[in-house]
Amino acid sequence: MEKKTTILDKAAMNRAITRIAHEILERNKGGDNLVLVGIKTRGIPLAKRLKEKIKQIEAIDVPYGELDITLYRDDLEEKQDDAKLIATKIDVDLVNKTVVLVDDVLYTGRTVRAAMDAIMDIGRPAQIQLAVLVDRGHRELPIRADYVGKNIPTSKSEIIVVRVEEIDRKDEVGIYEKR
Repeated sequence: MEKKTTILDKAAMNRAITRIAHEILERNKGGDNLVLVGIKTRGIPLAKRLKEKIKQIEAIDVPYGELDITLYRDDLEEKQDDAKLIATKIDVDLVNKTVVLVDDVLYTGRTVRAAMDAIMDIGRPAQIQLAVLVDRGHRELPIRADYVGKNIPTSKSEIIVVRVEEIDRKDEVGIYEKR
């Protein structure tokens, strides 16, 4: 892969997270009845950041969970070597809650579909919303994000790479070209 450009640096990522936190609170008339759920891998630290932003804005501690959708993927046969289940950690009852799924990139919609299936197996929320740092287009399923940090139209030969300090020691979103 060859890097073409940096779309979001650390400051821009922070501004996007702050804006998404405000939008979540505005749309839901506060943080009561909310549960933030990060989708493994980079959705987890992004959900934690949203939780902290909401705490700064409204002084409320929104429940948070981590979701591993590996076994819900529709391409599991193709990725059998990767089929390891990292424990899903959701310590709050989701029934009648508004669950905000958090992920780094929305592309085909297949990861989100798998996440919704997993959430429904855990409990029946009143509503599921989706927050993503980047929406790059090219949907294969009728799924859209409720909250988007940045829309980045891409070609299918491009790859969006999100790096977060918690995992990659750097905050950055870049576009790379497949070779």
